[in-house]
Amino acid sequence: MKKTLIIATRTGSLAIVQTQIVVAAIQKLFPALDIRIKKIASEGDKDYRTTLWELKSTGFFTSLLEDALLAKDADIAVHSYKDLPTAIRDGLTIGAVLDRKFPEDCLVTASLIKSLDELPKEAIVGTSSLRRTVQLKRLRNDLRCVPIRGNVTTRLKKLEQGDFDAIVLARAGLERLGLGDKISIIFDPTRFIPSPAQGALAIEVWADDSETKEIVSKLDDKDVRIITTAEREVFSALGCGCHAPAGVFAQLFEDQITISACFSNPESQNFSHATLSGPITESAKLAQSLADKLRQKSSQ
Repeated sequence: MKKTLIIATRTGSLAIVQTQIVVAAIQKLFPALDIRIKKIASEGDKDYRTTLWELKSTGFFTSLLEDALLAKDADIAVHSYKDLPTAIRDGLTIGAVLDRKFPEDCLVTASLIKSLDELPKEAIVGTSSLRRTVQLKRLRNDLRCVPIRGNVTTRLKKLEQGDFDAIVLARAGLERLGLGDKISIIFDPTRFIPSPAQGALAIEVWADDSETKEIVSKLDDKDVRIITTAEREVFSALGCGCHAPAGVFAQLFEDQITISACFSNPESQNFSHATLSGPITESAKLAQSLADKLRQKSSQ
């Protein structure tokens, strides 16, 4: 059995909190294991100017952590699963998927509101996502969606300073940072569809490290893996980039899975939305069928 486990993580406060969730889970099962955290600033942590939809490459938030794994400078890496490209790099694998409690997007305002209707006309809404922008404009076309970058604390500060009337964030990040009380509106994820695997944590590991894979496998949540795998398969089948205006959300109901997804072209036109249900054992086929249906609807 390993005596030491080195965990690569991003440097932000949310990344550290999420890594601590993983550390606590491992220590509960393997109390004798010495766990060390290796903090690595990702490209996304260094570049706050480039809007996400202008990026030409994938792995903006994850590639440097993966580099550390491949260089054997770390045993595992902890990611927000939504940040990982659907094509995992050669030599690596997802050893565990876990802790998906809050998949939704949410709206944060300086003073709490109960409805989008309470925002002023042509309100300025900060969001780093074309997917969110497209869906917001469908709810209220007058909203002015403006790019916002930075970690959760930075974005909240910009809101408090009056730079924005509202901002849209992933609920999971706020809840994990103890900031859930700042949320005004939690969007229904079947209608305002989140990123694939949003809210889940992924533990990446060397594909040939059987000992570490065995340790990490104890944390794997079977239901969360089924759901997030289906979501990522839809996204992959759509053939769009990581930051394209597309979202996927899946739910399990006993032995059935229901997948909802939305998609539009890069110019945010021809928006399409669809939902399919079927046996969990047919998840991959459902994902492909849903992607085909979305492309067909968006081309009409």
